[in-house]
Amino acid sequence: MNRDRLKNKKRIVVKIGSSSLTHGQTGQTDLIKLEKLVRELCDFRNRGIEVVLVSSGAIAVGTRALGLEQRPADISLKQACASVGQARLMVMYQKLFAEYNQVASQILMTKNTMLHPINRKNAENTFEKLLELGVIPIVNENDTISTYELEKLQQFGDNDTLSAIVTAMIHADLLILLSDIDGLFTDDPHQNPDARFIDTVEVLTDDMMGLGKGAVTDVGTGGMATKLVSAKIATAAGADMIIANGADVAILHELLEGVQKGTLFLASPNDSFDLGEFLEG
Repeated sequence: MNRDRLKNKKRIVVKIGSSSLTHGQTGQTDLIKLEKLVRELCDFRNRGIEVVLVSSGAIAVGTRALGLEQRPADISLKQACASVGQARLMVMYQKLFAEYNQVASQILMTKNTMLHPINRKNAENTFEKLLELGVIPIVNENDTISTYELEKLQQFGDNDTLSAIVTAMIHADLLILLSDIDGLFTDDPHQNPDARFIDTVEVLTDDMMGLGKGAVTDVGTGGMATKLVSAKIATAAGADMIIANGADVAILHELLEGVQKGTLFLASPNDSFDLGEFLEG
């Protein structure tokens, strides 16, 4: 019955990570998957659903464009890769969205920007106006100029936390995190074959938060820990959240049809939750 609640969502944030947008063997952009993702989001808009995409991948795209063999460790080189990659990524998105007669926009955010109440309100107003106009905002961290997020990936990991912040800020009613795992397990399924899948989380307890174990990937930077932090933010702000496997992005419309896939975190609105206080923490 819990899945039926997903059929009536009106404002959705979808986050997709770098590892879900690239070919594992080469690190190059998976164009087929990118096209399918855009098609799914455009169909959401055709159904009258407002949608925001939080997309990683700028550093990964820039790394390959500059001929580097692996993701750089040096901050300034990461920023250079982000600068090249973000431009290329947006060109691809703009072309694909235009094919389905949808308008996309770019919003680059940093934690430092979100810390300031006036800036945060300005960002919220921008989102509201874009959604009112039927635009699909594409959000990413501004890795080109900000070193804070690049150095503090354990908190702002691979856009997981950012997507939850956006969800809370625009009062979305659903956040979908597309990852390389089917959802939340009682242990790391890659290490423990006896790990049990958790279909629904009604309350995020401290024990549940402790399940956030798992290694990051070579392409992405997020792990389960950041996804659980995202769930804590999103559910406290009144949104449901799903962690689902993004291997096939067609899972997006399946989720909204109530198909039993991924782990569903039920909204648990907390009147005392303050986004500004969270960011300052």
